[in-house]
Amino acid sequence: MTDRYFEFTHSPIGKSVSNLLGLPQPPKLARATEAWAPAPLEGQGVLLAASPNATAVAALLKALTAMGAAIRVAPQHVGLPVIKAAAQDAKITLSSEPVRDAGEPGSRAIVFDATGARRPEDLRALYDLFHPQVAALPAQGRVLVIGRVAHGETDVGARTCAAALQGFVKSLAKEVGKKGSTVNHIELESGAEARLEAALRFLMTPHAAFVTGQTLRVGKGQGSAPSLPGSLQGKVAVVTGAARGIGAAIAEVLVREGAQVVGIDHPAQEGALGETLSRLGGYGMALDVTAANAGERIATEVAEKFGGIDVIVHNAGVTRDKMMRNMPPHFWDLVLDINLGSILRINERLLKGGLNGGARVVCISSIGGIAGNAGQTNYGATKAGIIGYVSALAPAMAKAGGAINAVAPGYIETQMTAAMPVGPREVGRRLSSLSQGGLPQDIAEAVVFFASPAAAGINGSTLRVCGQNFVGA
Repeated sequence: MTDRYFEFTHSPIGKSVSNLLGLPQPPKLARATEAWAPAPLEGQGVLLAASPNATAVAALLKALTAMGAAIRVAPQHVGLPVIKAAAQDAKITLSSEPVRDAGEPGSRAIVFDATGARRPEDLRALYDLFHPQVAALPAQGRVLVIGRVAHGETDVGARTCAAALQGFVKSLAKEVGKKGSTVNHIELESGAEARLEAALRFLMTPHAAFVTGQTLRVGKGQGSAPSLPGSLQGKVAVVTGAARGIGAAIAEVLVREGAQVVGIDHPAQEGALGETLSRLGGYGMALDVTAANAGERIATEVAEKFGGIDVIVHNAGVTRDKMMRNMPPHFWDLVLDINLGSILRINERLLKGGLNGGARVVCISSIGGIAGNAGQTNYGATKAGIIGYVSALAPAMAKAGGAINAVAPGYIETQMTAAMPVGPREVGRRLSSLSQGGLPQDIAEAVVFFASPAAAGINGSTLRVCGQNFVGA
């Protein structure tokens, strides 16, 4: 559905009126139009800075160089000696952030390694770097702060500083969102530096245009760490609820990245499913995911035709909203069975056979499961349950060489949200740092990133794709 307010504020008269009245102007987001690129930051300036004793600088220099970035540093900044030493060892050329006139844009991206922060005074390095740089961050800019996993730190000061970074990132994201810029946070486990590059390739590019104010945990993972571009070539990916909306977008992005897609939807959606999969060159299965034999049929049919499953995306879901006092029992049972029960049953069968080595499982949660919504006790329970489920199943998936994660959409422009009353619809669109609803592509980009073996360092996580919606933030 068209966001008429968005379109109005980007028209010549609308821009003048909104400026005059002080109304918000949602930024136009630059989303990905092509597959993952080998050098997505080719020729772009990236300002790299660090806290004293930072430990991820060498890995960041390697990753940014592989992405084609021109790496700049801030003269006199406290972490400069650490960066210069790592760059000298790696034979990487650095340049100084150029002096700018007032209002002139600076580097398109800023990466800050805060892994060395152990005392509150170490956090002063954040202020010293960002105070003069934030105003110069251009539209569609990217800021990424790297810290350690808070609960993984044994030193009280280090744990305190690691936790403080989340508050810094969430707050800064709300300051720069009006320009379409994003600020995100990576929690890096000790020894997981080799896994950083895939996360940077996602969070620092247009593939994550609607992801801001979020924390992504990167661990050691299992197996090798392939580069993100081309990593899904020839992989077999199953997507439930693939006929339309978010499911169709997920299937489309998977195909864009080279995967063979098997789309599943309810028999009542067989026509739409066939249309979508025919356009994408995929294979369709008309199947009720709540059927007792759903897991068996998926495992058997995909194995016979394609040799097994590398990726399964559990996207199928429904809403049946009623206040608890008015909710009939079949509303509760239907939502719980489709949104949650079917996932557990299908995965239980696939874990016994049907998943290829290193398989990736991605589930669709919702910010409704994080913040809750009146009239959605059934839906909220399922979406919160998914978050708990991916966390609980993560160790078993890791043991098998795979991983499981979830994506939690915020307000997304779909047929479901188009049917909402105009008041709640407009509130849902504006109640975020980016002042607009997301698109199905935004969810698809995050899902497909998690589906890649390059993201093997991420397991048991839930990533909100919501433009930093203020509900549940």
